[in-house]
Amino acid sequence: MLALKILSRRGPLHGYAIMTAIEQISGEVLQVEEGSLYPALHRMEEACLVRAKWIDKENGRRTRSYELTARGRKQLANEEARWEAVTGAVRRVLNLA
Repeated sequence: MLALKILSRRGPLHGYAIMTAIEQISGEVLQVEEGSLYPALHRMEEACLVRAKWIDKENGRRTRSYELTARGRKQLANEEARWEAVTGAVRRVLNLA
């Protein structure tokens, strides 16, 4: 969900930029590992939630850039609604227990 949210606001981005954005915005509380992010981006690409393309940089290197698709925006909305429901339920239990 976090990668989709970052892409919805800042995309298109390459994986390292997504990782850095999550870490910076969270105040370094959330640490994203490459070994988790890149497989997740690949699964999201296979599910048509993101579109990836190779970009040639001026220094001769290539980077893979990701952007959110319409299907990804819909998935993000569903995941955000679910997150709000879950966190609201936890908040109610913590306040009433």
